[in-house]
Order: sequence, then structure tokens, then C-alpha cells
Amino acid sequence: MKNKNVIVTLTIIISLLCLYFLSFTFIAQNKQNEAVKFATEKDGTVNLEKKQEFLDSIYDKPVYNLFGIKYTYKEVKENELALGLDLQGGMHVTLEVSPVEILKGLAGTNAKDPKFQEALKIAGERYRGGKDDYTALFFDAYKEVAPDQNLSHIFANTANSGRITSKSSDSEVKKVINTEVDDAIDRSFEILRNRIDKFGVIQPNIQRIQGTGRIQVELPGVENPQRVRNLLQGAAQLEFLEVYHMPEVTPYLNQINEYLLAKEKDAKAQKDAEKAPSSEAAKNLLTDDTTATAKTDTAAVADTTAQTKTDTTQKASAIYNLLRSGYSLRYEVKDTAKINRIFSDPKVQAMIPSNMRFIWEQKPYKDEQGGTTLELVPVKKSRTGKAGLTGDVITDARADVSSNAKSYEISMSMNPAGAKKWKQITREASSDPKNKRRVAIVLDDYVISAPVVQVEIPNGQSSITGDFTMEEARDLASKLKAGKLPAPVRIAEETIVGPSLGKEAIDSGLNSMLAGMIIVILFMVLYYSNAGLVADIALLFNLLFIVGVMANLGAVLTLPGIAGILLSIAIAVDANVLINERVKEDLNEGKSLDTALNSGYSNAFSAIIDSNVTTLIKGFVLLYFGTSLILGFAVTLIIGIFCSFFTSVLITRVIFNMRKKGTWSFSNKFSNNLFKTTTFDFIGKRKLFYTISSLIIVAGIISISLKGFNLGVDFKGGRTFIVQFEKPVSTEEVKKNLNDVFGSSPEVKTYGSNNKLKITTRYLVDDESDEAPIKAEQTLNDGLSKISDNKAQVLSASKIGPTIADDIKTSAILSLGVAIVLMFLYILIRFKKWQFAFGTMVSLFHVVLVVLALFSLLDGIVPFSLEIDQTFVAAILTVIGYSINDSVVVFDRIREFLSIHRGDKTQSQVINNALNDTLSRTIITGMSTIFVIIILFIFGGESIKGFSFAMLIGVLIGTYSSLCIGSPILVDFASWEDKKEPAKEASQVS
Repeated sequence: MKNKNVIVTLTIIISLLCLYFLSFTFIAQNKQNEAVKFATEKDGTVNLEKKQEFLDSIYDKPVYNLFGIKYTYKEVKENELALGLDLQGGMHVTLEVSPVEILKGLAGTNAKDPKFQEALKIAGERYRGGKDDYTALFFDAYKEVAPDQNLSHIFANTANSGRITSKSSDSEVKKVINTEVDDAIDRSFEILRNRIDKFGVIQPNIQRIQGTGRIQVELPGVENPQRVRNLLQGAAQLEFLEVYHMPEVTPYLNQINEYLLAKEKDAKAQKDAEKAPSSEAAKNLLTDDTTATAKTDTAAVADTTAQTKTDTTQKASAIYNLLRSGYSLRYEVKDTAKINRIFSDPKVQAMIPSNMRFIWEQKPYKDEQGGTTLELVPVKKSRTGKAGLTGDVITDARADVSSNAKSYEISMSMNPAGAKKWKQITREASSDPKNKRRVAIVLDDYVISAPVVQVEIPNGQSSITGDFTMEEARDLASKLKAGKLPAPVRIAEETIVGPSLGKEAIDSGLNSMLAGMIIVILFMVLYYSNAGLVADIALLFNLLFIVGVMANLGAVLTLPGIAGILLSIAIAVDANVLINERVKEDLNEGKSLDTALNSGYSNAFSAIIDSNVTTLIKGFVLLYFGTSLILGFAVTLIIGIFCSFFTSVLITRVIFNMRKKGTWSFSNKFSNNLFKTTTFDFIGKRKLFYTISSLIIVAGIISISLKGFNLGVDFKGGRTFIVQFEKPVSTEEVKKNLNDVFGSSPEVKTYGSNNKLKITTRYLVDDESDEAPIKAEQTLNDGLSKISDNKAQVLSASKIGPTIADDIKTSAILSLGVAIVLMFLYILIRFKKWQFAFGTMVSLFHVVLVVLALFSLLDGIVPFSLEIDQTFVAAILTVIGYSINDSVVVFDRIREFLSIHRGDKTQSQVINNALNDTLSRTIITGMSTIFVIIILFIFGGESIKGFSFAMLIGVLIGTYSSLCIGSPILVDFASWEDKKEPAKEASQVS
């Protein structure tokens, strides 16, 4: 094999890199275990405060030494494999920036115009119906209520001076408004990102959903949802505050320093006193002279006190020791937590004047020693605590090229009231020519800039200069404008997962992965002998590479992601089955092992490529259209495809070439000729297959028309709670009690066990107030409390608004449509005959329709939920990919047989022979995949039970469809030339 050394080297390098990136996960888990051990009380319970205290104590300290490179616990946590909320608990929120307030801000005083208000109302009603974006709806609504007025009638005002005039056309006004809306969303995104960074969550995820005004936020491990809601939905606070000179601050810092040294001295004395009794007690046993001991101890304490008094004036506490600058309060980033603890001390706060605050600068700097530092800025506030000037006075801010044309500056404009106040502030700050003051621009309690005021600014037109890049100048301008157009955000979707439910998901996910791997490994060895062992080695490399690459890329592992890993394992098995079956065929024909290996890999290569490409198409479609947990499935599936190709095709070939010829066996006695003698007439019985499928689909259509689908909350909107009781509970009793408090009957289903329920309700789903989630959960608890002697605990809660639900449905339909069209085009290009592409499409639609029919027919019969939701769409797309994968392999063999037997057999005979010839591969791949899915179904957890069930019946139907529906279509739609009987003399050839 060519390039064998390259593949071996690559395998070693990739393996070492994967182990390196995964090592952070092992270290982080080890420290978590130490924290739990430290916080475990005598009764076995874990004190969460003590656990957090332990983790805080090592947060900035080295905990991992790798070849001389030391990593702090913070760095270890940032580099570990990230777990999704469903695996570790936490909070997922989709925020929607309110375009109503943006439009009102742009309208200024015209916002009270009756027609403007009516247009807002109409647009809001249509928007809640799931139609278009809000601004487009507003434009249409305004034209309806004010057909004779242009938009400039509302938006031509002082706030938009220079951009919109009374003569501006509607298209010009729309362009300005759409730009402002996009800018407001970008500003909101930046503000939220800064707040989340400040919140202190490790591995948060925040991203803007392109094409919408929505922002997705994931905060793993948070346990205070209301605090998160307040953090995310609070209005941005932009302030302008004078900065104290250092000589004005130094006396207070010296007081703090003396207090900290005294506190340190007392702590040391107490520690020495605690040690003294134990050591002196040992002496007492020998001397029995308690008086002498007491005298000695007293003298020692007196000595220590005297020494401390001498050193107090010479020593410096952390407030000075950690300083990295002589002219400002600049500290290394890693030391900021220590400084924060000092300033949070109530006694320290009492030493600081009421009009003085210390605020961290947002942007870090690299100092001369190579460290990363932040400045703690002392700012002046009024004694009432209010800033003299806030961001709502800013009318515009933009990035411009500076006067020297070497850097960028920010031009800022204020309204008349702001200009007047700004004039006063800048006059006072620049009054001393030799000692000009700085003014801090503070956003959400972070200093984003603190420029020196050079002169009094009388008209509100200011320039902030500095060594800004274009990007930095634009970012600062965007943050300054946050005060001009407040864009409140509302929570459109919310999911809270408790840590106990997350632990269940981890256990079930790991169990399913482990059990699936064991079953596949045993099956491959049982069927393919020691050649199966080679496939198993490739599978282990595959698993290592997938998880290692995910850790390297910072991808998040979710429960559907584990399902994606298992599916990629099944795809890798399929590649090895294709290769082994081809090699086995050549060995049975008497070819040498070397020839059989070359031929087997060569003949299987095209089918492997086709199946991988079609699966990648499906994966990228899911990645583009999917949201939330589906993204985790798509990411792991895509990574798995690339890893499985490398391991199942290249690594296995290297292993086969590393041993002597003749030592490999590709079958056991029972499996050598299994399925080789089958002569099933697939084509002759096609009408029977068509009839059976038609009956199932028709029955499904009737069921769907009568009772519809069991739509999940993400398709219809609502609130969902997972509730666990101490004892088994009746769903009807719970439904009755909740109906009394909710005012309507909720949907109540068992969730994995008879003491765990999934409760779905429309209660307060349209209420967007901060109090709604709290009220909804309180009402739920009121209803559950009526169940006597059976305590209930809410494990998770989620809310999806109607607009989000409509968007999810739209994206689901789009993803299915796009995936099918792309796969059709690929098959058409690959096989160069429309009949193959058409047969594939018929097979795919057949699979989708049958699965939908069975989901409707079996809903309420099987003992678990069969909801149509996002995970179901992922399952359908996966099944479509599997079905195409199956069809590609079958069609590849049909195409091969048609080229070999053209003219000596009818097309029906050729296709029948091809189907029977590839039956071994079809059955073996189907069995190995079904094994994995059954394990996922049993151990994967209740949250993906419907997903795994859809996968299970989908794989069965997909296998049936490629053999009994898609392939016979080739005969029914073949051209006249293809259907001709073979020549008489040729018909005698066997």
C-alpha cells in the first residue's frame, strides 16, 4: 500500500493530539471529584457551598502540569470537552430584540401618532401569527392605515437628522430603519456577551441567529434562572463618570492596606494559637507544669504582636503587592478575583466615600512583563449613586478616520439636554491645564473607555481619540449608541435543565454508547473472524478521534450528539462490511489475499464515497437549519463521517498490510456462504410490496386526518415541565389537579418511569413579563401540592413561544425539502440516469410517509411518547440518509451487473441477481445498525426515546424500501431498450 508510513504517522499524531485535548476533561473531572469529596458531610450529603468554595480556591491556581506547561483550573475548564445542557443541567434562552421599541425610538415625538400606534398594533398581531419579520409587517400595516402618507411623515425628526428628511422616499426610510434595527440587534448582542462574561459561567455559548432578531444563549451549570432572566433582560446602562486622580484615592487605599495587614496578622495569630494547645499538651504529659506552659505561650504571642507592629509600615497587602503600575491601579487578569474579594468586604466598603466607586476596565492590556492586565478605575458618582450623564442623551456615534489619518476616532453627538450637561462635565475635567481629568464611559458596570478631556465641549459634538483600530472604533461607537436606541429583549424560548436530570442523561448516554460499542465489536468478530477485529480496532480509533476533535474544536456534546456518534459508528461499520464482503467474494473465487484486498478496497470505494457524501449532505443541512440540540447531533455526525472514512478505509488497510499474507480470515464457517444461495424474486413480487406499502400509507393518512399528529411543544408552543414524584402517581389525577389551577387541561405523560411525568401546558405562554415563568412554576406547584403524601420536584422547565414554534416548523420543512433535492441531484449526477435518481426519491418519500403513518397509528398504543418535534425531524433526515446510503450501495451493484450482463439477461433478471448478491451486505449493515439503535432505544434516556424509535422503524423501512420499492421502480420506468429480451443465442449464456 502506498503512503503507508504517512497514514501511520498521521494516526499517531492525531491520536496524541486527541489524548492531549481530552486530558483536560480528565483533569477537570478529577478536580470535580476532589471538590465533592471535600464537601461531603458525615451524613453523605454534599454541601454545595463548600464544593464551590473548594473550586474557587483553585480557580486561578495551577492544577495540571504537562511537560512543564502549567494550566490553572480555569484554563483546564475552558479546554475540557463541553457538555450540553441536557447532560449537565443549566439554562438555554432564545432572546428576541424588540423592534417595537426601536421603531418608537426612531419615531421620537411622533411615536404618539394614532396611525403609527395602530400600525404597530396590526403588525404585532400578524407577527404573533408567525408571518415575516416585524419591520416588514409594520411597513405594510402603516400603508394600510395611512395610504396617503409617506413613512417620512413619522420618521423625519431631529433624532434622524441628516439621514431622513421630509422628502425621503419610503424605500430610503425603510433602508435607514432596517439598518438601525440590525445595528440595535448587534449592540444588544455585544451587551449580552459582556454581561455573560461578567456572570462568570465557564463555557457559555452566545450566538446571533442569522436572518432574525434573535440571540441564543446557553449557560451550563447555572442554578438561579431568575437571576439569569434579570441579567439578560435588563436595560443597558451607559454612564459618563469623572475619574479621580490617584493622589485623591491613595489615602483610602492606605487605610484598606492597614486593615488587610491587621486582618492577616490576626489570622496568623489565631492559626498559631490553634496549633499551640496540641503541641503544649504533649509537653504537659511529660512535665505536668501547666503554669510554665502558660507563661511560655503568653510570651510567644507578645513577641509575635510586637514584630507585626514593626512590620505594618513596611509590608503591603494584596492591594499594593499585586499592582503592576506605579501611576494607576492596574492588576493582572488572574488577580482580579482577589481584588474583587477585598473590595466586597463590608469593612473595606465602609472606608470608601459614598461618591467613589471602583470599576474594572473592560479591555485588557499586555504589559511590559508579558502579563495581561486590567485597570481598576476610581470614578466619581453623586452621593445619591446616580450618574451625572447617561447614555440616553446620545443621538449618534460613528467611527471616523482621525485627523492624522493614522488611526481611527469616535465621533459622538448628544441632544440639547445632554450637550448642556456634557459642557459642564468637560469644563470641570479640563479646568486645570496641568492636571486634566479623565471621564470614564461605563457600560453595564464596565469601563469601555476613559479618555482625557482636553477642552470644554460646548455643543455636544465630541471626538474620542486613541490608538483605535477600525474594528475597535466601530465596536466603541456601537456601544455608545446603546443608550440612544434602547432595544429591550424578551425571552421567546427558555429551557431549564436541573443537574439531577442532566446526570441521568449522562449515565444513559454513556451506557448506550458503551453497550452499542460492545455489541458491534462482538458482532463483527463473530461474523468476520479476525478481519472483524481489524474493523473493531478502527472503531476504537474512530471513537477516540470523534471525541478528541470535538474537544479541540470546542464543540458541545449533547444527548442527540451521542446518538450522532453511535450513528457514525454504524456508518463506519457499513464501510468495513462493504470492504469485507468484497474481499470475501474474491477469496471465494480463489484469488490471493493480496489481490482480494486490492480488489475489495477498490470495488467498495465508490459505494463508500457515495454513502459518506449523502450523509454529509444531510449533516450540513441539519447544521444550517437545525437549532438547539439538533446542532449537537449534526456536529458529531459530520465529524464522525470524516473520522470514520479515515479509520475504516485507511487505518484498516494499513493493519491488513502489516501482517503476513494468508493470516487473515474474513469469515467463520457459518458466515462464509451465508445469503449466497438466496434467489428471492424481488422484482416479481413488486406489486405485492406496492400494495402493502400503499395500505400502510393510506391507513396513516386516515389516522392523521382523524386525530392529527402529536406535535411537540417546539412545534406548537407552550410550557413543558419534567416532574419527579417520590412515589408512583396517576397521570389522570395530576391532570385533574392541574386543570383546576391552569384553567385548561394540560397534557400529562409518563416520562421513563411511573413516578416521573412530562407536563405540557399553554398556561401564560403569551405572557412575556419577567414574572410569568415564576408564576407558571408556582401555579404548577400549587396543583401538584394537592396530591397528598407524594412530594414532587421540578427537574426541568422549558417555554417556547408561538413565533419560535412557527419558525421551527418552517425550518423543519425547509431542511427536509433541501436535503431531498440535494440528494436527488447527487444521485442524478453520480449514476447519470434519471431512473436511478427517481427510484431513490420514490424510496425516500416511501420511507418518510410510512414512518409518519406509523407514528400516527401507534401514538397512544406504545408506552412512550411519539411526538413530532425537532428530534423527530433529525431522525427522519438520518433515516433518509441511511436509506440513500442503502440505495446507493444497491444501485452501485445493479449498475455493475447491468454493464457485465447487458444483452444476455433481461433487466429484471439482472436487477434480481444484483439484489440477491448484495443481500449479505444489506442485511449485515442493517443488523449492526439496528443493534446500535436498539441499545440507544433501551439505554438512551426518555428524552430521545421517540428519536430512537423513529430511527429503528426508519432503518427497517429504509432497508425494505431500497430492496422492494426503489429497485423495482428501475424496471417499471426503464426505457424500451433496457426492457428488451436478450438475443436468442445470448440467452444460452449462464
